Amino acid sequence: MAIVKPFKGLRPEGSKVEEVASLPYDVMNREEAKAMAKGKDWSFLHVVRPEIDLPDEVDLHDDSAYAKARENLELFQTEGVLIQDEAPVYYIYRQLMFGRVQTGIVACTSIDEYMNETIKKHEFTRPEKEQDRIRNFDTCDANTAPIFLTYRRHEAIHRATNEWIKFNRPVYQFTSEDDIQHIVWKIDEPTVVAEIQEAFNEVEYLYIADGHHRSASSVKVGMKRREQFPNFTGEEEFNFFMSVIFPDEDLFIMDYNRVVEDLNGASKDEFLAAIEKDFAVEAVEKDGPYHPKKKHEVGMILDGKWYRLTMKDGSFDAADPVGSLDCAILQDNLLQPILGIEDPRTSNRIQFIGGIRGLKELEKRVATDMVVGFAMYPTTIEDLIDVADAGRVMPPKSTWFEPKLRSGLFVHKLSE
Repeated sequence: MAIVKPFKGLRPEGSKVEEVASLPYDVMNREEAKAMAKGKDWSFLHVVRPEIDLPDEVDLHDDSAYAKARENLELFQTEGVLIQDEAPVYYIYRQLMFGRVQTGIVACTSIDEYMNETIKKHEFTRPEKEQDRIRNFDTCDANTAPIFLTYRRHEAIHRATNEWIKFNRPVYQFTSEDDIQHIVWKIDEPTVVAEIQEAFNEVEYLYIADGHHRSASSVKVGMKRREQFPNFTGEEEFNFFMSVIFPDEDLFIMDYNRVVEDLNGASKDEFLAAIEKDFAVEAVEKDGPYHPKKKHEVGMILDGKWYRLTMKDGSFDAADPVGSLDCAILQDNLLQPILGIEDPRTSNRIQFIGGIRGLKELEKRVATDMVVGFAMYPTTIEDLIDVADAGRVMPPKSTWFEPKLRSGLFVHKLSE
């Protein structure tokens, strides 16, 4: 059973939506955030990256940064840039990119279900990254960014969502600067809200697709509020966190590629000979990048030439939901034993490049500051769900989801 609750969303006034909507806080650094918000007084980056409004010498984790986030959020409300719906509703959030469509329900999900594993995870979190969003959410008294969840398709939810889209006008419709279309509908008919809520009661599990740190932070803020208000009933808003929930069939995972700065002391010939133990190595004759065509195949660029690496039978356990992932096989059979990358989370010799940047980026990096690059076949949503169902954790940088959810389209206030 998945508790998926409607809420009174705090959201942009219609004419301001394009200026307010911003990329997520964690896909850019401070300088990039400042450049993106330049000339945009109402960009939501002023709330999720408030350090852009402070002198550069002020640390982004300074108390003044979180105070500035709250000040900016309150200003957005005072000036009528953000308005709050009067009754709890669901929202439909549709994104269109590269001819693909993903359509999700924006709602609140339960911190208790996160803790009892009805909401399943597939990544570890880092305490310092959690602490940043804990302070942002707690100081702003709001979930300022949604969690990206998925579930196995449910016919009643699919039908209710499509029916609403068919017969109702959207409240927002715009194209962001990266050519992604964003469309939002508000479901404010009580019978439809009840129908969707009831249908989610039949969904056994929700899965975190993206936003493990935000979800962990939201839960810890909720638990902090429970300590502050020991007579809580469980119905208070701080018992829930804001999510966008997509059916699994809609989601688009791109490749998450790797580049390494050296061959760990080996020559090119020694390296190629070493990897033949666990990979069939074939030079690719065609010009241009080689993108793997199927699972257990990797494209490799070395010394300006592309190779196809095929993982040999016996080099991995096909029954292991984690060990059979391509990124795990590459790590276990090549990156660690041959290139000496013991921990890809901490090594400064490896970098990761999201598939949205294309394989030309691997060619560019290998031609400049790196020596070898690996083009991965994308992890599937089925892989992610299998790992989560097994109670396991995926290797770092396994998935790159596109398109990214825009921040600022919805805010969930933690107290009425």
